Amino acid sequence: MSDLFDLSNFDKYKEDNCREVKKAEGGLPIALWESYSSFANSNGGVIILGVGERQDGTWYTTGLKNADKLKRNFWNTIHDTKKVSINLLSDKNVESYEVNGDTILVIYVPRAKREQKPVYINNDLFGGCYRRDWEGDYHCSKAEIKGMLRDAADETEDMKIVEQFDISAIDTESLKGFRNHHKSYRPEHVFNNLPDDEYLERIGAAGFGEDGKLHPTTAGLLMFGEEYHIVREFPEYFLDYREMLDPTIRWTDRLQSSSGDWSGNVFDFFFRVNSKIAKDIKKPFKLEGITRVDDTPVHKAVREALVNCLVNTDYFLPCGVVIKKEDDKLVIENPGSIRTGKKQMLRGGISDPRNKTLMKMFNMIGIGERAGSGIPDIYQVWENEGWPMPVVEESYNPDRTRLSLEFAKKQTIKTSEEEKEPKRSQKGAEKEPIKGAERKKEILKLIKVNSTITQVEIMKELDLTRKQVQKDMKELQEMHIIAREGTNRRGRWIIVKENK
Repeated sequence: MSDLFDLSNFDKYKEDNCREVKKAEGGLPIALWESYSSFANSNGGVIILGVGERQDGTWYTTGLKNADKLKRNFWNTIHDTKKVSINLLSDKNVESYEVNGDTILVIYVPRAKREQKPVYINNDLFGGCYRRDWEGDYHCSKAEIKGMLRDAADETEDMKIVEQFDISAIDTESLKGFRNHHKSYRPEHVFNNLPDDEYLERIGAAGFGEDGKLHPTTAGLLMFGEEYHIVREFPEYFLDYREMLDPTIRWTDRLQSSSGDWSGNVFDFFFRVNSKIAKDIKKPFKLEGITRVDDTPVHKAVREALVNCLVNTDYFLPCGVVIKKEDDKLVIENPGSIRTGKKQMLRGGISDPRNKTLMKMFNMIGIGERAGSGIPDIYQVWENEGWPMPVVEESYNPDRTRLSLEFAKKQTIKTSEEEKEPKRSQKGAEKEPIKGAERKKEILKLIKVNSTITQVEIMKELDLTRKQVQKDMKELQEMHIIAREGTNRRGRWIIVKENK
């Protein structure tokens, strides 16, 4: 954890989400243990004793009168399970330094493993559990603590048998689709000839309850159930895909698990969303023998990102899975923190999905990486394409993980808008620029003549920039002067009322 504290940078440091300073003039500060809990339950951090903070946030040394005694008291206290639920430290985690003639004590707190969380103090699970954000230490909510307890269990939540439902809760069309994919991927597999009920049991989607009858597991319910059944077990369950390809329209396509016109389960959501994203990914011409290969490394990486999201979602947490597709960007968000920690996830090599049975099912149809190399592989594909590196963000209260993937070349990001715009004519450049109100009137005239006119055509006709046209079209819609009828590609503009 030496990257968190370097003596040569002492004068540059300020408190943040991984650094905390305390004067400790009267002995061990009580608040030290809150910071210990918060760093352990977040991403680790460093606590520095014998240092104060100025009004501008910079640090100064106050020194420790008896550093050795303070260190002994620290070790005695951290080994007391009535004070701290678990000791994560060894001798190498606590060091003394001389700064400006003063002695300071630096305590390196690692991120706790999922089976060690929640880390709490004062023998009070719900009152003594903390996490860290940019504002400092904060009390964990009950939802956060319950989430950590779920993650700490050896048996993942999706292995449990849901005895309130029988096998009729499984959507037969979803199961049929899964079995077809399985048979296509593994035509010789011994499960292919089993009846549905036995097949569900073998793949972990069903199990026998205490009543001796077959019931779906939580994995089976999530993967193949109907949404109205799923929400009875997971009240916060929600899957949401938003396609936002036109800034003048809130979304150009949307798929929600709660819409009621499809199953709303994880299996169908994956394949529907994957096909919507895949259709706009460029496919270079490549042959294997005489067959064209349409499955590129980018397609595989996007599938991996989708599966990684769905098998690592904590379906008990609020806000649901949200996938947003823009012209040159894909954002994938799911409830739940990163079980292995962000650093380990990016490094790869350890697979620890939150829903192991869901992962197993996706693996059975050839989707998902079990070696823990899924995210590193996505990074490699993006690097090979010359695109900006993916961005992984983790936030708390509620726990949430976000993956952002950009599809634009690094060197063209800043000028991509300019490249999309047609060159303005010399004649247009010499004209006096049209002001906002006049622009809107001219746009309305063009719509009257041609209701299917595109933004690019308006740009050419009026020698405007894309931003000007998008801004005016959006404002005309918000003023209820124009409206869009039909889809973005095949629809038309309607003049609702005249702009006077």
